[in-house]
Amino acid sequence: MIKAKNRDLNMFFQLTKRHLIVFFRSKITVLYTLIVPVIVLIIYILFLRELEFSSVRAILQDLNISTNDNPELIKHLGAVIDSWMLSGICAVTSVTVSIQTNYIFVRDKDSGINRDFLSSPVKGPILIGSYFLSSFIITLLINFIFLLICFLYLVCNGEFMLSFVDFLIIFAIIIFSVISATLCTTFISSFMNKESSLTSVIAIFSTAIGFLIGAYMPMSMLPKLVGNICMFIPATHCCGLLRYSFLLKPFESLKTFVLDPSNGISVGSDLIEQLQGSFGFNYNFFDLTITPSYMALIVGVYAIIFVVLNIIVGNNLTKIRDTKIIKLGKKSK
Repeated sequence: MIKAKNRDLNMFFQLTKRHLIVFFRSKITVLYTLIVPVIVLIIYILFLRELEFSSVRAILQDLNISTNDNPELIKHLGAVIDSWMLSGICAVTSVTVSIQTNYIFVRDKDSGINRDFLSSPVKGPILIGSYFLSSFIITLLINFIFLLICFLYLVCNGEFMLSFVDFLIIFAIIIFSVISATLCTTFISSFMNKESSLTSVIAIFSTAIGFLIGAYMPMSMLPKLVGNICMFIPATHCCGLLRYSFLLKPFESLKTFVLDPSNGISVGSDLIEQLQGSFGFNYNFFDLTITPSYMALIVGVYAIIFVVLNIIVGNNLTKIRDTKIIKLGKKSK
């Protein structure tokens, strides 16, 4: 019994190692997986950042707050805006990368490699678990690299306000988000038998997911019905958790600055209230306020649901694709 368990465990890790080698052996695939969120970050820096600043300037104008002679205020506002957008891109990355890593088992089904696995002593649950673990490891690694890039950007702008404890909290939330995203995208990808089908789904996800989870624009800007529908997406709540962890210190710093009487901002409390309404981290779902603690609970419930769903449809991950057998021989007269 012990030898059988050790053999199964060894097969599990060997298969996981094989999937990781298959992914990292293709340098183009690795580069493409990492370059997509980096490109989104570059687009934000070059174009979207100024657009977000324009919305903040409109709030300042309504409150008659001038920024001409107040570079410190601009710095604090920049920290809030950048942290808001970077946390959203990190949330998108956990979804887009996880679904891209699923091409490994889809390719195995498409090429018939899983036929060789299943004809060997490898058990189905071991093969399924190895696919999930390899996808989780790759997604977490890519997200961690991109997180460091985001931190580097904040440091270069003089906007990095996070402590080591804050970093650990953010990293824990990313692990939580990656688990949820991997479970969700594995379930979706399990119904696909061809790489071309997965490629189409990846294109759709990469284009739409950022808007559906409120990563690129506040949820308050979406129509109420659309916003309520988006609240059923697990990644929406992962985005909210990342927003909370990223924005907590910048908002505290901004609040301390604008409420200081020496800075001459008499409507500082109104400014904070409006900014939290636009760039806040609490969501409204059918007029109910969802705080970060409830977001974590919702993500956990979704994770359990997708664990059950993946167990139910687990055979789809190792399903052998039917192929037509061409018989060679004389035609019947």
